[in-house]
Amino acid sequence: MIAEEREQFEREYGCTESEWCRWMPAATGGHECVAEGANALRVHVGSGTLRLSWEVLPPRVIALVRLPRLAVRFSFEGVSLAERRDFLRRFDLHLQRGGG
Repeated sequence: MIAEEREQFEREYGCTESEWCRWMPAATGGHECVAEGANALRVHVGSGTLRLSWEVLPPRVIALVRLPRLAVRFSFEGVSLAERRDFLRRFDLHLQRGGG
């Protein structure tokens, strides 16, 4: 079973906390979201919920480059595997960043 098929897993994102918070309304695709303190969000998905909680990590340093990092914990409750996959597909597409 891949991590994203479990009800709880963690990921690391290369962004600042303010970027993360700005991205959430669009990334969650119109699902109702409720802030839970300064670093958590409850998202209503289908008949259940997803709790997103995050922690700012020290930046990754490569030579003179400093990349922000955020550790994010996903905790689904009462959300079917199909609903989790659908939600994460859109969520992941929205958060993809590319260079060119």
